[in-house]
Amino acid sequence: MADFRLRPATRQDFTAIRALIRETGINPFGLEWSRFLVAESAAGEFIGCAQLKPHSDGSLELASLAVIPAWRGRGVARALIEAQLSAAPRPLYLTCRAELGPFYEQFGFHPLRREAMPPYFQRLSRLAEIIGKLLQEQMLVMKTGEP
Repeated sequence: MADFRLRPATRQDFTAIRALIRETGINPFGLEWSRFLVAESAAGEFIGCAQLKPHSDGSLELASLAVIPAWRGRGVARALIEAQLSAAPRPLYLTCRAELGPFYEQFGFHPLRREAMPPYFQRLSRLAEIIGKLLQEQMLVMKTGEP
């Protein structure tokens, strides 16, 4: 039995969500508490989050997935991903560092070439390529299969 549970975020969770996103160094834009699912310990302590983020081109992204360091490796991220996938229409996209690609492939995501990406992710991919060269890090845009 898991020693944590998942629940929809409340307005009161937003401070913890924003702090964790900043601490982990992932995209801090487009954080809307009402789109988040949060994980909390059996004691009610905030331990992780993920959101389904819509974009103006109609695409939907699994985004802002983060787990506090003390809870990593205990199935929290997996539970958040599986719960969000069960609620999300397809296709569903995500962006991640290239080394995380194999992790997301376990959930049915596969990397996309730029020409196969929706407009939002094409723009993001171009920007990430420039920044990635400076930081020596590669970003992937991934997509779940069609239903």
